[in-house]
Amino acid sequence: MIKTVDQRLQDLGVTIPDSPLPSANYVPYAKSGNLVFISGQISIDNGNLISGKLGQDLEIEEGQLAAKVCALNIISHLQRACNGSLDRLEQVVKLGGFVNSTSDFVDAPRVINGASDLFIEIFGEKGKHARFAVCAHCLPRNAAVEVDGIFEIR
Repeated sequence: MIKTVDQRLQDLGVTIPDSPLPSANYVPYAKSGNLVFISGQISIDNGNLISGKLGQDLEIEEGQLAAKVCALNIISHLQRACNGSLDRLEQVVKLGGFVNSTSDFVDAPRVINGASDLFIEIFGEKGKHARFAVCAHCLPRNAAVEVDGIFEIR
């Protein structure tokens, strides 16, 4: 029997948070045809910002948790874009990951795996995606991580 996304979330013990509000003059997501473009989500977990620089304040595992939080915030907006049903997802097309880090930090891909791994855990084959992961000198509000995404829905 094929499980619904809600059943997989329950099996994983994952709760989708309320959609965070934009902090500037933009929309959280935009649709074009069957594509949903979700604006960058910073690492805010239930109102608490995971902040700091990788390679200075935070270890890779903390960065991976911050990336997972970003992914959950993205999924929250995706759920809204899908009128409440994540089963409408056809494919996670692409993720973009930014890691707030020191100039000598080279493990942005390992950090952004926190987001990528979650999409694959939740959506299986549909969660596999193209991606970039880069280091940044700073991110809004000193967030540890920011992730955006492109999704195909039906």
